[in-house]
Amino acid sequence: AEEHFTAVGDDWDVEERALAELDRLGLGHVGLGHVGLDRTVATLSGGEAVMVALAAQLLKRPGVLLLDEPTNNLDLEARRRLYAAVAAWQGVLVVVSHDRALLDLVDQVAELRDGVVRLYGGNLTSYEERIAAEQEAAERTVRTAEGEVRRQQRELIEARTKLDRRRRNARKAFENKKVPKIVAGGLKMKAQVSAGKHRALHEERLEEARGRLTEAEQAVRDDAEIRVELPGTAVPAGRTLLDLPLARPGAVAGQEGMLDRPGAVPEREGVLARLGAEPGREGVLDPPGAEPGWEGVKVLDRLVIRGPERIALLGPNGSGKTTLLRRIVEHGAQVPVRYLPQRLDLLDDSLSIMDNVRAMAPAASVNEVRARLARFLFRGERADQPVGTLSGGERFRATLAALLSADPPPQLLLLDEPTNNLDLSSVRRLAQSLAAYRGALVVASHDLPFLETLGVTRWLRQDRDEGLAES
Repeated sequence: AEEHFTAVGDDWDVEERALAELDRLGLGHVGLGHVGLDRTVATLSGGEAVMVALAAQLLKRPGVLLLDEPTNNLDLEARRRLYAAVAAWQGVLVVVSHDRALLDLVDQVAELRDGVVRLYGGNLTSYEERIAAEQEAAERTVRTAEGEVRRQQRELIEARTKLDRRRRNARKAFENKKVPKIVAGGLKMKAQVSAGKHRALHEERLEEARGRLTEAEQAVRDDAEIRVELPGTAVPAGRTLLDLPLARPGAVAGQEGMLDRPGAVPEREGVLARLGAEPGREGVLDPPGAEPGWEGVKVLDRLVIRGPERIALLGPNGSGKTTLLRRIVEHGAQVPVRYLPQRLDLLDDSLSIMDNVRAMAPAASVNEVRARLARFLFRGERADQPVGTLSGGERFRATLAALLSADPPPQLLLLDEPTNNLDLSSVRRLAQSLAAYRGALVVASHDLPFLETLGVTRWLRQDRDEGLAES
């Protein structure tokens, strides 16, 4: 039809280019000929939909490409492909993101703060170095200004002391009749005028010093750190916290502790052969296209957690990471367990932060709860805010405060994609909170820079076909 010719214009190779772009972004399985390109976006996963949208924008060849939090729903492999597409992009790119790896690919950072945009040359690492240097200088200025305020306060006190002494001496001289009354009156008036000027001068200097201090303090960013002590979460190094039977790839129906998977291969050897494992290496996989460091990983038939381990759980979207975390909760551990899902729906929006925490720690007094919340930067009236009014980062912080303050304290903490939708400051504060946590930790995440800050002791990878493997 004529409208189709008009729509296509000169882009007669648009289908071929679309398939090539999808393949480049790791979506070759989506673009299966005409049938694949006719698929609706509703049939795609969240990550696939993001990459299809990116492919569509790249096909348009715009002069300016705008990306808004593009990696939020992407797994590691999809992120790598997006990073490659960004690195290869020749036009102007404006990206809103809290993904450190992505932001280290840019050559300028625009910071929006207090309604003002400031441009910094270089990538995120350069920006953070500049900000750190600025903050160091600002804090030195504050210390200098504080010293000046103290000096002016001392001088004002000294001036007042001297003036009071002169008044007392003048009064004594008059009382002792050493000075005629008319002379004493003149001296008194002169002294009062002089004292008033002197006091006003020192008070003016003090106010100026306070003004400089206020100005200096405004240049220091409000990046207060979370500092918490959680002794109740500590577990002995050798204690077994969890012993969870796992489903093997190809588990036979009815086997105890196994999950049935439609179309599964019943023989473990068949799975090994299909994945390309070398003969004689029982239980060891070399998956095709394995990430660096994952060659020769061992497939687990049980997940055992002992002591205060810090476990990173990796794997593509849809591989079963969330299912595994839920199974841990359902199976039950030998210590108190708390689970933080991707959707922050654990708290009651109609209640205050204070009331939500008290619901999880009913034995704690009001003062104890307020002290705990203060350590999570909810001080004074801020602890009484309704949860429904909080920002995403504040809500996460409140949820974490409630979980870590729970009675009994959790000794096994499960986090599912905790950095999704968190800004860089909130991610930093999350890492600070977890640094004080003394129990065992399992974190499902695609955010490698964040995982590296946690001091991970074990790396696990969940795969839909291979099962759970350990590096």
